[in-house]
Amino acid sequence: MEQKINYGKALEFKLRELEKTGVRPRLLLHACCAPCSSYTLEYLARYFDITLLYYNPNISPESEYFTRAEELSRLTGAMEGVIGSVETVIAEYDPEPFIALAEGREDLPEGGARCFDCYRLRLEYTAAKAKNGGYDYFCTTLSISPHKNASVLNLIGAELSEKYGVAYLFSDFKKNGGYLRSCELSREYGLYRQDYCGCVYSQRQSEKRSK
Repeated sequence: MEQKINYGKALEFKLRELEKTGVRPRLLLHACCAPCSSYTLEYLARYFDITLLYYNPNISPESEYFTRAEELSRLTGAMEGVIGSVETVIAEYDPEPFIALAEGREDLPEGGARCFDCYRLRLEYTAAKAKNGGYDYFCTTLSISPHKNASVLNLIGAELSEKYGVAYLFSDFKKNGGYLRSCELSREYGLYRQDYCGCVYSQRQSEKRSK
């Protein structure tokens, strides 16, 4: 039987290693939204010089994309005294790559193959930017969500790390109370918390659940 990897413990081990070196590597951290970024930043800022990259072509409509982007920028400004200075890069809104990967799979349930390819889309963009920008690591805040598959995220990260030659920071940020802490920080900073992942398909499922 294949042994399941505890990515939360793997991250703790890596951070202890980094702490011993006294070196602060540069991390390009893909951010899906402010609530998911809150705890992740609080946790990682002790160890890394972080650039947040907001690239989410799955988000619909355009107004929602920029609402989340503005909230992310507001959060980093509000947390500066806690985490230090964090650069935030907001990518141009371009939903076409997501529309292309979703074609023919519009009716698949959330959390399946369409979502996994969406993970890859966002992580590959981040990995390419990390390589071009000379970063030491890349990662994503996505694993803090109970609705995201951390094992799949880390497997994709490992593949892209080999392809682009940049280390992937293995992680599962929901572990050790991470998700609950993100909820606390969301209340503390008055963050906008969306009720769907981002794409039109997740929005439809959210509306069905509400009804």
